[in-house]
Amino acid sequence: MKIKEIITNLDNAIASGNLDAVVEYVTSDSREVKPGSAFVAVKGSVDGAKFIDQAIEQGAVLIVAERAASPEQESKVAWVHVKNSTIALASVADSFYGNPSAALKIIGVTGTNGKTTSTYLIHHVMKDIWRRAGLIGTIKFDNGADEYVATHTTPAAVALHGLLREMVDNSCRGVAMEVSSHGLEQKRVGSVRFDVGVFSNLSQDHLDYHLTMQAYFEAKMELFEMMIAAKETATPEEKYKPVAVVNLDDLYGKKIVKAIGDRLPVWTYGMGAHSDFKISSIRQTFKGTSFQLDARGKSYLVKVPLIGKFNVYNVVSSITACAAAGMKIRDIVKALEEAPQVPGRMENVGNVNGMSVFVDYAHTPDALANACSTLKELEPRNLITVFGCGGDRDNLKRPLMGEAAAQNSDFCIVTSDNPRSEDPGKIMKMVEAGMKGKKYQAITDRAEAIEAAVKIGRSGDLVLIAGKGHETYQVFANETIDFDDRAVARRVLSEHRVDDLKQRMAQVKEKEKEQEFKPRRREDE
Repeated sequence: MKIKEIITNLDNAIASGNLDAVVEYVTSDSREVKPGSAFVAVKGSVDGAKFIDQAIEQGAVLIVAERAASPEQESKVAWVHVKNSTIALASVADSFYGNPSAALKIIGVTGTNGKTTSTYLIHHVMKDIWRRAGLIGTIKFDNGADEYVATHTTPAAVALHGLLREMVDNSCRGVAMEVSSHGLEQKRVGSVRFDVGVFSNLSQDHLDYHLTMQAYFEAKMELFEMMIAAKETATPEEKYKPVAVVNLDDLYGKKIVKAIGDRLPVWTYGMGAHSDFKISSIRQTFKGTSFQLDARGKSYLVKVPLIGKFNVYNVVSSITACAAAGMKIRDIVKALEEAPQVPGRMENVGNVNGMSVFVDYAHTPDALANACSTLKELEPRNLITVFGCGGDRDNLKRPLMGEAAAQNSDFCIVTSDNPRSEDPGKIMKMVEAGMKGKKYQAITDRAEAIEAAVKIGRSGDLVLIAGKGHETYQVFANETIDFDDRAVARRVLSEHRVDDLKQRMAQVKEKEKEQEFKPRRREDE
């Protein structure tokens, strides 16, 4: 693609040099520059402008930077001077890959909790109704033909637009995408044209990065500001009619409705009477949940193989989003009857002797409280919760996590999560500060903690292992090890089952032995 075609959508850009040169690659990493590359000098943790000369030497044909070229540089390469190189990177990537998001129905989901489950459900519905659809999220990427293990919830701009191009080429009609606050603030999703933006909720998380809840909220708001800007610049021929889907039961959801209601169509969901998609009559068992949904003058009985009130919200946000994307509500509801188990999201990993074990990704105070409350609603004899907090992250939430677990569990085991560079013991002490005299045990080794919880459990008990969910690793200061809560729990359950079987067999043999050597009564007595 020619340079003049790639830079078409850049705002207030000043270009010089041979704009008919052909670009073969786009990158913001100087180490990836090859002959024919466009190198965008992004100001990140390291200023990409320091590597411009290196990129030119490696064969770059285009430099995009926040400064003008020197006479020597201008004689060697085409140059585009922009105000913001991070925004420019997304625009260049979008143009290079042929504006793929415009050819797809893209549903973006943002919020603190529920993004992964909601996108899994939306993706499932899209595939059921539209046959082919893409998925971009915390656990995996699906381009419509192949699946990849995700490295980031929201990929970097070049990778993201490249992935969207793969989806178009694989005949996908829609995409379900998790949109993280980091991805929004760092403009990774820049130039993506979202048809539906979903806001689930907002609670304390990532304050190590955003510092304040207001800044965190503003990062989430960026999704809707992007949609509004795209709507205002779209031509009538494009028929671009974006819709915001917002949880009206959430305090920050109400703020979003108030902030954008006169600039963007908003469809709300929740339990309140004023919700466009209204939830009522929730019933749940170990096997799943049913509830009534009132929307657009009709009532629907929704049945899903998922448990938890928070999952009801995820299901309804997915129904609302898919309806906003043009699907029929009845078809959506039918598809969700066969909804998939989301890895590490309230996943039942097994049971033994009437005790069941669940693994959930809950790693915020709100999510942990919801997960515990969900299992308590199933009326177990006892709820035993294993949890911890990650290192090098928001340390203000640690006592709040302890409080959430203690208040909603019968017994807790505090353990290590991903300590990273911090001392696991110190992290656990901060968590324990929120336990407020409640009964708990502290076991640093996570595998030992899981094993202890299973051994403590009795018939009728439930064990919740929270915090890591689908993750298959544990991060320490100097190493990352293989570790999967689900695999550990299944191993312990299996061993527990075998030990119990051996014990029962031993009891049977002992009884047989007693009967074999029991003196017989003489007939003449």
